[in-house]
Amino acid sequence: MTPEQRQLEHPRPHPARTIGYMVLSFVFRLVQFVLIVTGISVGVGTAVVWVGFPILLATTSFIRWSADRERGWAGLMLRVPLPPVERRAYDGEPVLRRWLIRLSDPTTWRDLAYLMAAFPLACVEFAIAIASIVLLPMAIWVTPWLGWLHGELAIALLGPNRTRRLEQKAERLQASRARGVDAAEAERRRIERDLHDGAQQRLVAVAMSLGRAKAKFDHDPEAVRELIDEAHSDAKLAVSELRDLARGIYPAVLGDRGLDAALSAQAAKSPIPVDVTVNVEPRPPAAVETTAYFIVGETLTNIAKHSGAKEAEVKVWRDDAHVVVEITDNGHGGAEMRPGGGLAGLADRAATIDGVITVVSPVGGPTVIRADLPCEW
Repeated sequence: MTPEQRQLEHPRPHPARTIGYMVLSFVFRLVQFVLIVTGISVGVGTAVVWVGFPILLATTSFIRWSADRERGWAGLMLRVPLPPVERRAYDGEPVLRRWLIRLSDPTTWRDLAYLMAAFPLACVEFAIAIASIVLLPMAIWVTPWLGWLHGELAIALLGPNRTRRLEQKAERLQASRARGVDAAEAERRRIERDLHDGAQQRLVAVAMSLGRAKAKFDHDPEAVRELIDEAHSDAKLAVSELRDLARGIYPAVLGDRGLDAALSAQAAKSPIPVDVTVNVEPRPPAAVETTAYFIVGETLTNIAKHSGAKEAEVKVWRDDAHVVVEITDNGHGGAEMRPGGGLAGLADRAATIDGVITVVSPVGGPTVIRADLPCEW
């Protein structure tokens, strides 16, 4: 995973949260370090007389308990994505057997490695956090990066092991592929419905008008002229509907001139003012452009219908690995991603290329809808 992808999954924390984490963690880490080192030292030293085994058992339990607390604490303060850890089961086993299972569990040793590394780091972070309270630039720029780096350490040692991470990635890919298939099937049904209800009926009307004109060709020229005029009008409407349908599948302006021109054309049709900024050079793959185009189009339509917004802003930019689409409006907010809803449809469309949709919409607004679309998959 590239650094850019890592930062999308694990964003930098807020400076105030980072400073609070560094200051408060110092006390916890000091207690943890003293208890763990003392427990291991005393337990190993007295193991020959069996007294050390209960001490080592208690120390092992404390290590696992402390690591679980660290997972929740880091997730809350540093925005670190740390799912609950999966440990080896030992229900119904004798006490000594439980302890041996814990010792043979790699997660226990990764927990210990993190807790031992966290204390010296806490000393440095505490000093930096105290300095950051006085030096505002350090608080704004330096501490979030330190918090992000600490979060990366937590992910490496407290997160799932490599095998489990690969399994989770495979599960996400399988889910995204399934959602992609569902989205494609829904799109197919929409195209089929539009063809049946629109252009197909127009063409049937053309055929019927021409058939009636053919029957009257020899004895009623005036009626033939009217029927041909009617068929001509229906044919033009069918061509227009087919053109609109084709534009809905893949707009010509997108293929010819790229996202900037295509999104600007969308914004020009919006009933509310929309400011568009696009910087995606080098040009992303066609699948990414198409996904971004339809996400913006459907979002602007929803904004105009439901948000009560007076204006909106569309920003699209590219880093090395992703195209990021961000749509903001000043409406009343309260948008949610509900199953079967419009935002869920956007998420399904993004999932076809392993993209992710994020919605931030507090009551009262503003609403920000962000799509992170990978350029490689």
